[in-house]
Amino acid sequence: MIRVILVYSIYFIWFTANGQSNNNKTIIAFGSCNDEAKPQGMWAEIIKQKPDLWIWGGDNIYADDNEIAASIKLRYKKQKSNPDYQRLLKSTAITGTWDDHDYGINDGGKFFTRKKENKELFVDFIGFEKGNPIHKHDGIYNSTTLGKGNEKIKVINLDTRSFRDTVIKVSFTDSITNTKLTKYEKNLTGDVLGEAQWKWLREELSDKSIRLFIINSSIQVLATDHRFEKWGNFPTARKRLLNLVQQSNQKIIFISGDRHIAEISKLDLSGLPYSLYDFTSSGITHTWSEFWEEKNSLRIGQLIIEKTFGIIRIDWSSTQPKITLEVRGATDKLFAEQAVNLFSEK
Repeated sequence: MIRVILVYSIYFIWFTANGQSNNNKTIIAFGSCNDEAKPQGMWAEIIKQKPDLWIWGGDNIYADDNEIAASIKLRYKKQKSNPDYQRLLKSTAITGTWDDHDYGINDGGKFFTRKKENKELFVDFIGFEKGNPIHKHDGIYNSTTLGKGNEKIKVINLDTRSFRDTVIKVSFTDSITNTKLTKYEKNLTGDVLGEAQWKWLREELSDKSIRLFIINSSIQVLATDHRFEKWGNFPTARKRLLNLVQQSNQKIIFISGDRHIAEISKLDLSGLPYSLYDFTSSGITHTWSEFWEEKNSLRIGQLIIEKTFGIIRIDWSSTQPKITLEVRGATDKLFAEQAVNLFSEK
């Protein structure tokens, strides 16, 4: 009897240490807009959720425009040396993408001259192994897979900076407040990903062994109404992306950042047997300094102007996995919760 108990105890310890004790659940955390110079209290909150994976959504540090590589390297070092972030690194797998403030220039696109040297800094910060394909191509698009058997999830991290065409930025005066503002007009022929990345994305989505895909886009995919950066500024590219989702015949959720707010957008596409979601969580260290109404005709629930991170919970215990999206913040605050049904038809 003593031997049986001892063997069981050793097995239980191994089972727990290898992340298999969550009762058939996978927990994925993500976030964006993290200023390394601001208080970093959110990491302790993220660790409480015991995520299997942390996904950086972009703006992972805040560099000045055209800042030299040596200075950006110091910013990454400061972030990586944070004690709570170090705790996360020891307990959780890390992946992600970048956005303009860690890319190296505000609202930057494919013509930025320092993108190759800044790529090396990003790759080192995330910790991609030497054999990872990210080292062999331009840009930082990459993917990672977690889980086994019928519980496999692939996270696809898009690069929406290195190959993106120029945004069309114009000034205008708000008719209500008489305030001078800027907005982005539509670039009707412009692209976001570049042909090499489009080909790679199609190949990644062709993997029939994957039960769920999470596509990480630094900028919002679904929302089209606001005046800031988004896929909607490039309507031809956005349509191409949504067409690829339809054609893939896969289960897909988008996550995004950039906006310093949190919200969940939902779109019903003709021919897609489930509703498509874009879960935006931003920012980790800062949010809007004041509230204003912002239209998003695809938003479900509230616009959340708080410091947040996102949680995606997948419960595999039934034949149709249950997915829950959570907007979380400090002191165990749950700002929003949304059940997502991808595995049965609408």
